[in-house]
Amino acid sequence: MSAVFRSVLSLLFIFSIHHFSTAQSNAVTTSGDSKKSFVLNNNDRVVFLGNSLFENDLQYGYLETALTERWPNKNITYRNIGWTGDMVRGEARATFTNPPTAYETLIENIKRTQPTVVFIAYGGLEAMKGASALPYFSDGLNQLIDTLDRLDARSVLISPIPIMLPDSSANTAERNALLNLYSNKIADIAASRNKFFIDVLNPLNEIRKITDITDNGIHLNEKGYYYLASIIEDALGLPKRNTPITISVGKNDIQISGAAKITEQGKNNEKFSFVLNDQLLPLPIPANSQPGAGTQIIQINGLKKGYYTLTNNNAQIITASDKQWATGVHISSSIVFDQAAQLKELIIKKNEVFFQQYRPINTTYIIGFRSYEQGRHVKGLEEMSIIIKWLEGEIAQQQLSRPITYTLTKLN
Repeated sequence: MSAVFRSVLSLLFIFSIHHFSTAQSNAVTTSGDSKKSFVLNNNDRVVFLGNSLFENDLQYGYLETALTERWPNKNITYRNIGWTGDMVRGEARATFTNPPTAYETLIENIKRTQPTVVFIAYGGLEAMKGASALPYFSDGLNQLIDTLDRLDARSVLISPIPIMLPDSSANTAERNALLNLYSNKIADIAASRNKFFIDVLNPLNEIRKITDITDNGIHLNEKGYYYLASIIEDALGLPKRNTPITISVGKNDIQISGAAKITEQGKNNEKFSFVLNDQLLPLPIPANSQPGAGTQIIQINGLKKGYYTLTNNNAQIITASDKQWATGVHISSSIVFDQAAQLKELIIKKNEVFFQQYRPINTTYIIGFRSYEQGRHVKGLEEMSIIIKWLEGEIAQQQLSRPITYTLTKLN
């Protein structure tokens, strides 16, 4: 067993102990594929390809978590090969030797993932070269899409994000104008090639007016990636999250909406239980979020005057008045929120291991032109696939929707 493999296996063992001890748009799409709702198929391999927009989400896991939750009963795997500073010809991936060229390295990175769906996020850095460089970028993006087409992989094109510096200087306005120019070109290419296009530039510009989604005006923070995931879901035509569960309490019966049913009904309807099936797991809420963000809403009409407590497995979740229940109460803590948080944690851990595998620290010495010195460690990189596969098995179990039973009881 190699030293690299033993090191990663030790980290994984520590993580697994922690894991098992824890309780369980405005976005616009263009013509072509975008006229249909986006669907991932069984055995799809989804790849995130681009610059820091994707690489920085490795620490948060929001984009992959959002998509994973949408198809819990399908075997779909994900690879994030975003690279900070990268452009459409893979310039940031250049090595000390030539060949391989930067573009050859980019294509090799893609091919190794065996993609069936690729989210492409380029144009942000290229836009800083000005309007005169737009044709060069356009040719490069079309060339990249040609390659993905030959691999039988579907392409989803994403616009750059805006510059969100606090000042309103002419320089910032000029840079955002260029980003908008490149975004429009990406949209045109998507339309002409029958691909999905997702505008994140304009929605993020609106969201940043009401909350901080970046720490430095350039890169998204945790909250920024939370909103980015939601923008992408909306643009792909996926059903809205947070659809309220509505319960109507009558004199003789209780009616409930959606994939839910009443399981127990007490005297005078002052206590009853209901089970929710086929729930969409919530997207874990970032720290310091606004109240109500990412919560589940339960609305109960017809309750007698008084206060009612909602419990799950005898654990109190929230107490509210009949009027508050009629308006709709936001639930932000229950077993499904714990499950979603654990799912995101597993995704982040899996991506950490994959990052070490495809971008090892000593690349030049392990797989580069000095591999004659430490090339023996390449076996350790290969063995990491075992860990990735194990983590994907854990993710597959954690993403499954599970029935959850709530009980509402009137306080005396």
